[in-house]
Amino acid sequence: MNVLKQIDSNFDELIKELQILIQQPSVSAKNEGIEECAKLVEKILKKTGLKTEILRLKKGVAPIVYAEIKSKKNPKKTLMFYNHYDVQPAEPFELWEFPPFSGTKKGNKIFGRGSADDKGELITRIKAVDAWLKTTGDVPCNIKFLIEGEEETGSAHIEQYLKKYQKKFSCDGVIWEFGYVDAKNRPIVGLGMKGLLFVELSVQESIRDAHSSLAVLIKNPAWRLIEVIHSLRDTNGKILIKDWYKDVQPLSKNDLNLIKNEPFEIDSFKKEFGINSFVGNKKGIDVKKALVADPTCNIAGFYSGYTGEGAKTVLPSKALVKIDFRLVPKMDPKKQIMRLKSHLKRNGFSDVKVKVFHGEAAARTNSSHPFVSDVKDAAQQVFGKYVLNVSNAGTGPMFPFVHILKAPCISVGSTYMFSRIHSPNEFARVDLLRKTTKTIALVIENFSKS
Repeated sequence: MNVLKQIDSNFDELIKELQILIQQPSVSAKNEGIEECAKLVEKILKKTGLKTEILRLKKGVAPIVYAEIKSKKNPKKTLMFYNHYDVQPAEPFELWEFPPFSGTKKGNKIFGRGSADDKGELITRIKAVDAWLKTTGDVPCNIKFLIEGEEETGSAHIEQYLKKYQKKFSCDGVIWEFGYVDAKNRPIVGLGMKGLLFVELSVQESIRDAHSSLAVLIKNPAWRLIEVIHSLRDTNGKILIKDWYKDVQPLSKNDLNLIKNEPFEIDSFKKEFGINSFVGNKKGIDVKKALVADPTCNIAGFYSGYTGEGAKTVLPSKALVKIDFRLVPKMDPKKQIMRLKSHLKRNGFSDVKVKVFHGEAAARTNSSHPFVSDVKDAAQQVFGKYVLNVSNAGTGPMFPFVHILKAPCISVGSTYMFSRIHSPNEFARVDLLRKTTKTIALVIENFSKS
């Protein structure tokens, strides 16, 4: 196909523009470079030939970069690409082999924060559209880009954006912002994402830290929080909060068949993370079922007292723990918060303060939807193989897209599953960027015909 040849002949430009994107910091957690990166992304889209806009809600909220191009051949069908231009903080800097915002290319890898998550993925979408325009002067169907700047901090305003610009964002299908490639170079076609509830629990016992000899008289808030944490989950990972699983939608027979047939390299996974066993000593299909459909209760961080070098005999005045709960379909974050608060009260932990950072519901696309075949066929043609995944174990704001736009969402992309996203030395694989750009180009064509 001419469009695939065009991607090959223009591939050096893809690498160059990805490096430029990486070199522009855009850390949403610190509001670093957000405006600058939004304008840079808009510039790239405009140069490609799309009509662009910077959309805003209010001061202090990261803007959305929006772009669209109408098809002359098929103006009644619209495919949207959802991506994000913000990245995680790069700290600790000293652990990076190359500067985190350098976009250094070494062999088959491009290093830098955002190289995979999500600037690498974004550039594959842009260059797939560019290839169609350069080859045919048109696109097979209408194309829209919605690129946000708060994904790495929980997409706090995406629902407001979707509601405010619902008509502008209307579409028939959404290609999600990422897509993993496994250890055997098989693209994982993802049909859903888990939800998330992120909270902070804290206890203030005294007005200031004290000498640890006074532990016979002054209660230690760290011990109090340890009691709380112990009440939330057992050693096998089961969450002990009353009615926590009440609304969970069970896996269908079709889902179970897909999970059963989905390959998962247990040994490769264990080797990558240097572990010997899984939570609850899971084995076989239970490992794969857990990734798709098990809610979680995870301690993301615990802080109290002195944590520096050497010894300091201190009795802390306060303690806090940050916990993230992964949710599955039909679990409402607001309901789950009420269940958590009721659990604390019922078990005598009324002194524990609860701060809610954000909550997102889970979403899944039915595996029988025609859009699924459009993506599978494209992945098969380029990679020669693929894995169909019922739901990713991670979280993104997929639910509001499905709920507000009424559009199915599917992920497919270039992110090697061990590419160190959110960690030092994040990288994108050059070969996967090339293959994914071709896959996206074919997805556009398949979608226009289905």
